[in-house]
Amino acid sequence: INAWQTGTWDIINMTHPPAHIMLTMALAMKLGLAPAHFWLPEVLQGSTMVMALIIVTWQKLAPMTLIYLTINNLSPTILIFMGALSTIVGGWGGLNQTQSRKIMAYSSIAHLGWMASISTIMMNLMIFNLMIYLIMTMALFFTLIYSKMKTIQDTTTAWTSSPTMTTMMMILLLSLGGLPPFSGFAPKWLILEELVSQNITPTATLMAAASLLSLFFYLRLTYTTTLTLSPNVLQTKFKWRFKPNLSSSPM
Repeated sequence: INAWQTGTWDIINMTHPPAHIMLTMALAMKLGLAPAHFWLPEVLQGSTMVMALIIVTWQKLAPMTLIYLTINNLSPTILIFMGALSTIVGGWGGLNQTQSRKIMAYSSIAHLGWMASISTIMMNLMIFNLMIYLIMTMALFFTLIYSKMKTIQDTTTAWTSSPTMTTMMMILLLSLGGLPPFSGFAPKWLILEELVSQNITPTATLMAAASLLSLFFYLRLTYTTTLTLSPNVLQTKFKWRFKPNLSSSPM
Protein backbone atom coordinates (compact mmCIF):
# COMPACT_ATOMS: atom_id res chain seq x y z
CA ILE A 1 0.00 0.00 0.00
CA ASN A 2 2.79 2.41 0.89
CA ALA A 3 4.60 1.70 -2.40
CA TRP A 4 1.36 2.17 -4.31
CA GLN A 5 0.55 5.49 -2.66
CA THR A 6 4.02 7.03 -2.40
CA GLY A 7 6.08 5.21 -5.01
CA THR A 8 8.70 4.03 -2.50
CA TRP A 9 9.31 0.72 -0.74
CA ASP A 10 10.80 2.39 2.34
CA ILE A 11 9.05 1.21 5.52
CA ILE A 12 10.93 3.59 7.82
CA ASN A 13 9.02 6.70 6.75
CA MET A 14 5.53 5.59 5.77
CA THR A 15 2.78 8.18 5.44
CA HIS A 16 -0.29 6.10 4.61
CA PRO A 17 -2.35 5.14 7.73
CA PRO A 18 -3.58 1.75 6.41
CA ALA A 19 0.04 0.80 5.79
CA HIS A 20 0.82 1.56 9.45
CA ILE A 21 -1.98 -0.73 10.60
CA MET A 22 -1.00 -3.55 8.25
CA LEU A 23 2.65 -3.37 9.31
CA THR A 24 1.64 -3.44 12.97
CA MET A 25 -0.59 -6.47 12.46
CA ALA A 26 2.06 -8.29 10.41
CA LEU A 27 4.70 -7.84 13.11
CA ALA A 28 2.20 -8.86 15.78
CA MET A 29 1.40 -12.06 13.90
CA LYS A 30 5.09 -12.81 13.48
CA LEU A 31 5.65 -12.34 17.21
CA GLY A 32 2.58 -14.35 18.17
CA LEU A 33 0.69 -11.56 19.91
CA ALA A 34 -2.99 -12.12 20.65
CA PRO A 35 -5.35 -12.35 18.83
CA ALA A 36 -2.90 -13.56 16.14
CA HIS A 37 -1.32 -16.10 18.47
CA PHE A 38 -3.10 -19.32 17.52
CA TRP A 39 -0.24 -20.69 15.44
CA LEU A 40 2.41 -20.53 18.16
CA PRO A 41 1.25 -23.20 20.69
CA GLU A 42 0.39 -25.71 17.96
CA VAL A 43 3.65 -25.19 16.08
CA LEU A 44 5.70 -25.57 19.25
CA GLN A 45 3.84 -28.72 20.25
CA GLY A 46 4.53 -30.26 16.85
CA SER A 47 8.22 -29.36 16.92
CA THR A 48 11.19 -30.84 18.68
CA MET A 49 12.45 -29.20 21.85
CA VAL A 50 15.42 -27.68 20.02
CA MET A 51 13.20 -26.27 17.28
CA ALA A 52 10.79 -24.91 19.90
CA LEU A 53 13.74 -23.17 21.56
CA ILE A 54 14.66 -21.52 18.27
CA ILE A 55 11.08 -20.42 17.60
CA VAL A 56 10.55 -18.70 20.95
CA THR A 57 13.99 -17.05 21.09
CA TRP A 58 15.93 -16.60 17.85
CA GLN A 59 12.84 -16.12 15.69
CA LYS A 60 11.71 -13.16 17.82
CA LEU A 61 14.81 -11.10 17.08
CA ALA A 62 13.84 -10.16 13.51
CA PRO A 63 10.34 -8.77 14.27
CA MET A 64 11.67 -7.04 17.38
CA THR A 65 14.34 -5.37 15.26
CA LEU A 66 11.68 -4.20 12.81
CA ILE A 67 9.63 -2.81 15.69
CA TYR A 68 12.72 -0.94 16.88
CA LEU A 69 13.32 0.52 13.41
CA THR A 70 9.71 1.34 12.51
CA ILE A 71 8.26 2.28 15.89
CA ASN A 72 7.28 5.73 14.60
CA ASN A 73 5.18 4.11 11.86
CA LEU A 74 3.35 1.63 14.09
CA SER A 75 0.00 2.21 15.71
CA PRO A 76 0.57 2.72 19.46
CA THR A 77 -3.08 2.05 20.29
CA ILE A 78 -3.04 -1.32 18.55
CA LEU A 79 0.28 -2.30 20.12
CA ILE A 80 -0.84 -1.45 23.65
CA PHE A 81 -4.18 -3.21 23.14
CA MET A 82 -2.58 -6.35 21.69
CA GLY A 83 0.09 -6.29 24.39
CA ALA A 84 -2.46 -6.18 27.20
CA LEU A 85 -4.57 -8.84 25.49
CA SER A 86 -1.51 -11.06 25.07
CA THR A 87 -0.73 -10.95 28.78
CA ILE A 88 -4.27 -12.15 29.50
CA VAL A 89 -4.31 -14.83 26.80
CA GLY A 90 -0.82 -16.02 27.71
CA GLY A 91 -1.76 -16.44 31.35
CA TRP A 92 -5.21 -17.87 30.75
CA GLY A 93 -4.16 -20.26 28.01
CA GLY A 94 -1.34 -21.77 30.03
CA LEU A 95 -3.53 -22.73 32.98
CA ASN A 96 -4.98 -25.84 31.35
CA GLN A 97 -1.82 -27.14 29.68
CA THR A 98 0.14 -30.23 30.63
CA GLN A 99 2.70 -30.18 27.80
CA SER A 100 5.84 -28.23 28.59
CA ARG A 101 6.17 -26.87 25.05
CA LYS A 102 2.65 -25.45 25.06
CA ILE A 103 3.25 -23.93 28.48
CA MET A 104 6.37 -22.24 27.14
CA ALA A 105 4.41 -21.04 24.11
CA TYR A 106 1.84 -19.28 26.27
CA SER A 107 4.66 -17.99 28.45
CA SER A 108 6.22 -16.47 25.34
CA ILE A 109 2.90 -14.85 24.36
CA ALA A 110 2.56 -13.25 27.79
CA HIS A 111 6.13 -11.94 27.87
CA LEU A 112 5.91 -10.53 24.37
CA GLY A 113 2.73 -8.77 25.42
CA TRP A 114 4.71 -6.90 28.08
CA MET A 115 7.30 -5.91 25.48
CA ALA A 116 4.71 -4.76 22.95
CA SER A 117 2.95 -2.61 25.54
CA ILE A 118 6.08 -0.69 26.49
CA SER A 119 7.60 -0.48 22.99
CA THR A 120 5.67 2.66 22.07
CA ILE A 121 6.69 4.44 25.28
CA MET A 122 10.25 3.44 26.15
CA MET A 123 12.21 1.38 23.64
CA ASN A 124 15.19 0.84 25.96
CA LEU A 125 12.93 -0.89 28.45
CA MET A 126 11.61 -3.19 25.73
CA ILE A 127 15.16 -4.19 24.80
CA PHE A 128 16.00 -4.82 28.46
CA ASN A 129 12.92 -7.00 28.84
CA LEU A 130 13.80 -8.88 25.64
CA MET A 131 17.32 -9.64 26.87
CA ILE A 132 16.06 -10.96 30.21
CA TYR A 133 13.40 -13.03 28.44
CA LEU A 134 15.88 -14.57 26.00
CA ILE A 135 18.36 -15.51 28.73
CA MET A 136 15.76 -17.09 31.01
CA THR A 137 13.90 -18.91 28.24
CA MET A 138 17.06 -20.35 26.73
CA ALA A 139 18.28 -21.55 30.12
CA LEU A 140 14.93 -23.16 30.91
CA PHE A 141 14.73 -24.89 27.54
CA PHE A 142 18.25 -26.25 28.00
CA THR A 143 17.18 -27.84 31.29
CA LEU A 144 14.06 -29.28 29.65
CA ILE A 145 16.13 -30.70 26.80
CA TYR A 146 18.76 -32.15 29.14
CA SER A 147 16.22 -33.83 31.42
CA LYS A 148 13.83 -34.80 28.58
CA MET A 149 10.84 -33.24 30.34
CA LYS A 150 7.99 -32.97 27.85
CA THR A 151 5.03 -33.02 30.23
CA ILE A 152 4.30 -31.89 33.77
CA GLN A 153 4.37 -35.53 34.86
CA ASP A 154 7.96 -35.82 33.64
CA THR A 155 9.04 -33.04 35.99
CA THR A 156 8.35 -35.22 39.04
CA THR A 157 11.37 -37.40 38.21
CA ALA A 158 13.78 -34.58 37.38
CA TRP A 159 15.37 -34.64 40.84
CA THR A 160 16.64 -38.19 40.29
CA SER A 161 18.85 -36.95 37.44
CA SER A 162 20.35 -33.80 38.92
CA PRO A 163 19.32 -31.97 42.10
CA THR A 164 21.40 -28.98 41.00
CA MET A 165 19.54 -28.73 37.72
CA THR A 166 16.24 -29.05 39.55
CA THR A 167 17.15 -26.14 41.81
CA MET A 168 18.20 -24.04 38.82
CA MET A 169 14.93 -24.86 37.07
CA MET A 170 12.99 -23.72 40.13
CA ILE A 171 14.82 -20.38 40.12
CA LEU A 172 14.22 -19.93 36.38
CA LEU A 173 10.50 -20.65 36.71
CA LEU A 174 10.10 -18.21 39.59
CA SER A 175 12.06 -15.62 37.64
CA LEU A 176 9.83 -16.06 34.58
CA GLY A 177 6.86 -15.62 36.88
CA GLY A 178 8.21 -12.24 37.94
CA LEU A 179 8.77 -12.91 41.63
CA PRO A 180 11.32 -10.75 43.47
CA PRO A 181 14.26 -10.84 43.99
CA PHE A 182 14.79 -12.72 40.71
CA SER A 183 15.71 -11.07 37.41
CA GLY A 184 12.25 -11.41 35.87
CA PHE A 185 10.78 -9.04 38.44
CA ALA A 186 12.77 -5.97 37.35
CA PRO A 187 11.39 -5.51 33.80
CA LYS A 188 7.78 -6.01 34.90
CA TRP A 189 8.18 -3.55 37.74
CA LEU A 190 9.78 -0.94 35.48
CA ILE A 191 7.13 -1.43 32.79
CA LEU A 192 4.29 -1.00 35.27
CA GLU A 193 5.97 2.07 36.73
CA GLU A 194 6.37 3.63 33.28
CA LEU A 195 2.78 2.85 32.26
CA VAL A 196 1.46 4.47 35.44
CA SER A 197 3.67 7.53 34.91
CA GLN A 198 2.17 7.87 31.40
CA ASN A 199 -1.37 7.80 32.86
CA ILE A 200 -2.15 4.37 31.43
CA THR A 201 -3.07 3.03 34.85
CA PRO A 202 -6.01 0.80 33.76
CA THR A 203 -3.79 -1.07 31.31
CA ALA A 204 -1.06 -1.41 33.93
CA THR A 205 -3.57 -2.76 36.45
CA LEU A 206 -4.93 -5.25 33.92
CA MET A 207 -1.45 -6.49 33.03
CA ALA A 208 -0.46 -6.82 36.68
CA ALA A 209 -3.56 -8.90 37.35
CA ALA A 210 -2.94 -11.03 34.24
CA SER A 211 0.60 -11.77 35.42
CA LEU A 212 -0.93 -13.67 38.36
CA LEU A 213 -2.41 -16.14 35.88
CA SER A 214 1.03 -16.81 34.42
CA LEU A 215 2.49 -17.05 37.90
CA PHE A 216 0.06 -19.85 38.73
CA PHE A 217 1.32 -22.29 36.10
CA TYR A 218 4.93 -21.34 36.84
CA LEU A 219 4.33 -22.19 40.49
CA ARG A 220 2.60 -25.42 39.46
CA LEU A 221 5.69 -26.45 37.50
CA THR A 222 7.90 -25.41 40.40
CA TYR A 223 5.81 -27.49 42.80
CA THR A 224 5.87 -30.63 40.67
CA THR A 225 9.59 -30.25 39.98
CA THR A 226 10.89 -29.64 43.49
CA LEU A 227 8.21 -30.55 46.04
CA THR A 228 6.68 -33.76 44.74
CA LEU A 229 7.99 -37.30 44.46
CA SER A 230 7.04 -39.79 41.80
CA PRO A 231 5.94 -43.27 42.94
CA ASN A 232 9.12 -45.14 43.84
CA VAL A 233 10.47 -47.97 45.94
CA LEU A 234 13.54 -48.34 48.10
CA GLN A 235 15.48 -49.75 45.17
CA THR A 236 14.95 -46.60 43.07
CA LYS A 237 18.20 -45.57 41.41
CA PHE A 238 19.26 -41.97 41.80
CA LYS A 239 21.09 -41.20 38.59
CA TRP A 240 23.05 -38.35 40.12
CA ARG A 241 24.67 -40.73 42.63
CA PHE A 242 26.33 -42.81 39.95
CA LYS A 243 29.28 -41.76 37.87
CA PRO A 244 29.07 -42.52 34.15
CA ASN A 245 30.92 -45.63 33.05
CA LEU A 246 33.83 -44.24 31.07
CA SER A 247 35.91 -47.40 30.98
CA SER A 248 36.43 -48.84 27.54
CA SER A 249 36.29 -52.52 26.75
CA PRO A 250 39.67 -54.27 26.26
CA MET A 251 40.78 -54.74 22.71
